[in-house]
Amino acid sequence: MRIVPLITAIVVALILYGVVLKRDEVMAFATGTAPAEQTEQGTEGDTPVETAEAEAEKPAAEAKVRVMAMKSTAQLVDTQIILRGETEAMREVDVMAETAGKVISEPLRKGAFVQEGELLCKLDPGTRQTSLAEAEAAYANALAGVPEAQARVPEAEARLAEANAALSEAKINETAASRLSEGGFASETRVAAATAQLRSSEAAVVSAQAGVEAAKAGLESAQAAIQAAEAGVARAKDDIAKLDIKAPFAGLLETDTAELGALLTAGGHCASILQLDPIKLVGFVPETQVGKIAVGSPAGARFTDGSTITGRVSFVSRRADALTRTFRVEINVPNTALQISAGQTVEIGIQAEGAPAHLVPQSALTLNDQGDIGVRTVSDDMTAQFMGVTILRDTQEGMLVADLPETVNIITVGQEFVTDGVPVIPSYEDVLQ
Repeated sequence: MRIVPLITAIVVALILYGVVLKRDEVMAFATGTAPAEQTEQGTEGDTPVETAEAEAEKPAAEAKVRVMAMKSTAQLVDTQIILRGETEAMREVDVMAETAGKVISEPLRKGAFVQEGELLCKLDPGTRQTSLAEAEAAYANALAGVPEAQARVPEAEARLAEANAALSEAKINETAASRLSEGGFASETRVAAATAQLRSSEAAVVSAQAGVEAAKAGLESAQAAIQAAEAGVARAKDDIAKLDIKAPFAGLLETDTAELGALLTAGGHCASILQLDPIKLVGFVPETQVGKIAVGSPAGARFTDGSTITGRVSFVSRRADALTRTFRVEINVPNTALQISAGQTVEIGIQAEGAPAHLVPQSALTLNDQGDIGVRTVSDDMTAQFMGVTILRDTQEGMLVADLPETVNIITVGQEFVTDGVPVIPSYEDVLQ
């Protein structure tokens, strides 16, 4: 049996034991100094319980996260409702012909500005002047028949009066003959003749009354003929007036007017005209915000090229769109130079009532596990707490957000490394202005 390897192994084991388990004693022996007097119970005056509490507090303090925070106080700001929309012409009309005819005017080209009442298309009158002359002649003839009809009425009334007088005389004769016959002083022949005369007078009265009614009917017929003739004249003049197709309002021609020589029928297209001053900005607001908008509210818009314009709300729909459940909002803005065209895309901002808000850096915003946007704050017990916010406006200085307490400590750096309930050690920075 080899004894040397066994002795070597024992020596190595002793060395390892001294280096690992008795390191302090070995080092003290090597340097010639005594090891620091320590007891298994800690330093002098410390009890085992106190030492354990100190050891427990040490990792708890080391678990706190250092963050940067800002002390923010809410301020009253004007809120804006932001919409995407487009421009629309104040008025847009397709001007149509109201009568048929051939165009005899030179066309106006699209893009030209026309004034209200300016001639757009002129149609050939054809035989319309002849029709007007015929209608005027019929009117004159109807006027001439009125005096004759008026004269027949007094004549018929005179005949009626004469018949009534003859009837009264016949009644007297018939009464006298009947009484004389009763006394034997008149023959039956005389009584019969008086009776016949009475019946004849009564018939004459009826005939005279019919004559009066006929005369009055003739007068009414003459007056009706005058009205019919007047209508014919007015119709002929109106047809002639429709030959000149004019601009209903001042605006820009969107199309060329009808070409020279073109035949237009009733309803034929002459031109399309737009009124662009003022112009409308049209957007659609969700039902959750429509109650914040009123007619007359200040509004502004920004175009894709960066230019802006201001105006006021002129219309808020009271009926939601059946598909989108949004409400139409219109804003009238001046466009004197006609620099704004219909159909341009705009971003509309409508001023609403003021609301308390906090100005925070955009980098301070974060999301919780549910995907809600908000900020991490320092609570009274110095722990992190998530609070949801509503973004009111994006400014150059930061984000204006609502739904926070009036005063709050917002974590601006380190909010992504803490969750609700985690202890924090905040270092405060100046509040953004």
